[in-house]
Amino acid sequence: MQEGVPSVAVILCAGGSSHRMGGVKKEYLSMPEQGRSVLSSSLAAFAACPYISTIAIAILPCTEAEARSSAGDQDGSSKAELLFVEGGVTRRASVHNALNALKAFNPSHVLIHDGARPWVTPELIKRVMDAVLKFDAAIPVLPLIETPKELANVQDDPAEGEMRFIKRHLKRNDVGTAQTPQGFRFLEILAAHEKAAQREVKEGIEYTDDAEVWGEFVGRVAVVEGDPRNRKITYPEDLLAGSAS
Repeated sequence: MQEGVPSVAVILCAGGSSHRMGGVKKEYLSMPEQGRSVLSSSLAAFAACPYISTIAIAILPCTEAEARSSAGDQDGSSKAELLFVEGGVTRRASVHNALNALKAFNPSHVLIHDGARPWVTPELIKRVMDAVLKFDAAIPVLPLIETPKELANVQDDPAEGEMRFIKRHLKRNDVGTAQTPQGFRFLEILAAHEKAAQREVKEGIEYTDDAEVWGEFVGRVAVVEGDPRNRKITYPEDLLAGSAS
């Protein structure tokens, strides 16, 4: 790595069970309009970035052959080294495993992306990366269309059970929906994951994304404009909706 030039690694999260897809591994599904799989489409977007040196794909245990086949051959222009890393029992644990595997490559920064977001664009990747270089941590966020409410469970009468009531009326401008890739300085996010792992064991805490891990153990996270095209495939109809757009 040249002095002053960042060495950027990428983690693609593809270690989930896809139970909401009926057990079909969503990252391995074909995207006919792109002529490749969901995972290969996600991988290609990052492989095309010249500043990315290493890409680690977190996968289910004992599935490397299937994952390699789904990842496919990229166009050959990428110089990034490709790793396949066994994931953990949670998404956070899978990211932690991949971060540990990347330590040997000594990256300065890392981008962490859902492998099931195949429509990520080079423009969004660059927008996140530019903010990471300036602020150390950044994620893309989309504004909300509907008005959000914070809810609470209340039990007025033990015989009737709990009801849900509005706890707080939130302002749309103050909240948003997080996307990936989420970017961070490498050593700091690795240390934060180590602390998060310890807290999980002691307190049973569950972390829903890496920005939450950074925010709790490191500090502030910058926000850049998200991309509505950058959808995550969760249900079968999500793949059809993306193909039609």
